Amino acid sequence: MTPKGEGTVTLDERITGALVGAAVGDALGGPVEGYSPEQITERHGGRVHGIVGPWNGDAWRTARPIAPYHKGDGHVTDDTLMTHALVRVYATVRDHLDAYSVAEHLVPDLMGTPRWVPELEAEALPLQRIFLAEKWLVARLHYGHVDPREAGTGNIVNCGAAMYMAPVGLVNAANPAAAYAEALDVAGAHQSSYGREAAGVFAAAVAAACAPGATPASVVDACLALAKDGTRDAVAAVCEVAARHTDFESALAPLREAVAPYDTVGPDYRAPSLGARRPSRLHSIEELPVALGMLVVAGGEYRHAVLGAVNYGRDCDSIATMAGALAGALGSEVPHDWAKTVAESSRLDLDGPARTLAEVTREIFERDVRRRRAHESAYAALAGPR
Repeated sequence: MTPKGEGTVTLDERITGALVGAAVGDALGGPVEGYSPEQITERHGGRVHGIVGPWNGDAWRTARPIAPYHKGDGHVTDDTLMTHALVRVYATVRDHLDAYSVAEHLVPDLMGTPRWVPELEAEALPLQRIFLAEKWLVARLHYGHVDPREAGTGNIVNCGAAMYMAPVGLVNAANPAAAYAEALDVAGAHQSSYGREAAGVFAAAVAAACAPGATPASVVDACLALAKDGTRDAVAAVCEVAARHTDFESALAPLREAVAPYDTVGPDYRAPSLGARRPSRLHSIEELPVALGMLVVAGGEYRHAVLGAVNYGRDCDSIATMAGALAGALGSEVPHDWAKTVAESSRLDLDGPARTLAEVTREIFERDVRRRRAHESAYAALAGPR
């Protein structure tokens, strides 16, 4: 189903579409993460068209000891766990967030409250599931007592912060510049360089997708207006190529070719190059430009964008998380059967965080209006009559 017409998609629908869409994309991409399109086709006898089981079947616990997770069967990954954790921070603070909000609220949530973790098939602290680049938050902020604004410096530069920034874009719905600025502050506790930049640009993209009448092209334009350095160049290059395609099958190789000069990981995702994930003004994470590219290829349609992201492979759970959030925010319907299966298999209420964030978003907007009016009044008094 394509996005609805201008003015017909409410704020609540866009927030629900984005958060549920992100979780479903995450769950679909999880089991094929790290593999190439060719490997995915060989393993599954063709392209992936929905929810599939673990890559290694019943051996999922031992096949990859560094990541003994049940990826597949509709299980969300750390992308969704972190997204929902950030929603809980908004529910606590009930205002815009910054790096100190991460230190004061997100970190204690990750290390202090057991929750059901689908990939572990157990109740556990989220800290026990999130990967090393996210564990950095706890190591630096809780144990290292690093200034939250600087804590991201030194972490590997990847999509770790960008993957859960959709709530920032939703709180700043239809205001990409504000979303970009807030996400850069929040992500400073987690990432530096082009990883932090990607967090800002992804939040801006989600905010832009919420605007009445938004299209994939207007979302990309909003990103290009704000993005800096290699991130901007990568988004421009990938989306220029994406505009020549209307089917993800023909776009898979061209999108990879377009993003390759900006991606530091290299051709083998599981064997990164020596220059991978280091600060740079020339490079970009791969996930965000490709997610935007798939959104363009799909014309904003959820199923097509997410399946393109999934079958792209590599870090496709995060790519599909981002593509799903953007398509959902545009108003494209998330397939009910996918959402139902993911919610049941992951034992998660996917709608609950959306209801919470919609309520908080309205509160923040009303507070923003009062602050803006107070500033206008003060400025008028300062400026005097013209």
